[in-house]
Amino acid sequence: MSVLIDTHIWIWWLTGQRELSSKKHEYLDSLAQAGHPPSLSAISLWESQMLFCKGRLTLSIDFASWLSQAADPEVIRLVPLDSSVVIALNELPGNFHGDPADRIIVATARAHSLTLMTEDKGIRRSKSVKIF
Repeated sequence: MSVLIDTHIWIWWLTGQRELSSKKHEYLDSLAQAGHPPSLSAISLWESQMLFCKGRLTLSIDFASWLSQAADPEVIRLVPLDSSVVIALNELPGNFHGDPADRIIVATARAHSLTLMTEDKGIRRSKSVKIF
């Protein structure tokens, strides 16, 4: 199964946060170790920088070093914001909430036929994408 991970899942996975279940953590590790890393929307890079600047992401190393390691192609497969994602944005349900990063992440999963791993209650309730 091809999986796109939400920003918080990516951060929890790589920083060892308890919020990520051991089952999901092991699954993501196994994908990376098998040479098929999980996918990540490019917007998550920006979102992580915003979290860091707001003090909501605390790291043991400087942000630039962490991001370089966290976005390494052996760790994740970065999915760009391309025309297929923008078209998928236009096709989101009218009641889908307005957070731009969440909209892009869900549209990315839809455009590239990826299952989304997220704990975001709003996204999960929306039933607008296949959830891991």
